[in-house]
Amino acid sequence: MAVVVKIGDAISKTVTLEMDIRKSLSGDLMIFEHGDIDIVLSPTKNKVVAFPKETMNDLVYGAQNRLFAFLRKRGLVIPESIQAGSFYGSYEATMETPVNEGLSASKMTLVNISNFIEEERPYFESMETIISMSDDEYIDPDKEDSTELGEVPQSTKQGSIRKGYIRDPYALNYLYTI
Repeated sequence: MAVVVKIGDAISKTVTLEMDIRKSLSGDLMIFEHGDIDIVLSPTKNKVVAFPKETMNDLVYGAQNRLFAFLRKRGLVIPESIQAGSFYGSYEATMETPVNEGLSASKMTLVNISNFIEEERPYFESMETIISMSDDEYIDPDKEDSTELGEVPQSTKQGSIRKGYIRDPYALNYLYTI
């Protein structure tokens, strides 16, 4: 979906952004374009919140850290306001208040979030490619990585569980007696 953003007042610059974005009932902009995180820009609360997608892992924290470092370096969020949010795995920051009344902090932040996502796009697209390649290796392996049924030689002692060995949690309990 194309989003048109006008920055400034009388002589405004028009920027067109191509992003997967939706508007909530409260007027918050929800951005789903990034591969690891969902970003919510709240102009009414003057906040930016980054939520993990389906699963929380180290990649999510790294993406959130890079997002807020990106926004902090451009002077769009207050550095000391970057903190964990009330939702598990979320991070939030308060946007700076612009000195010029003609500028909108939320519009400037939206443009910079778009720049951040474009900067990150090669990273999360390569991660998706690597994951799909590993799935293909399991679904359709090469000839050298697979065997046909019956090619495995048979023997009397085969595998890791040997007959006569006791493998249960109570097998060595005699070591702990007093």
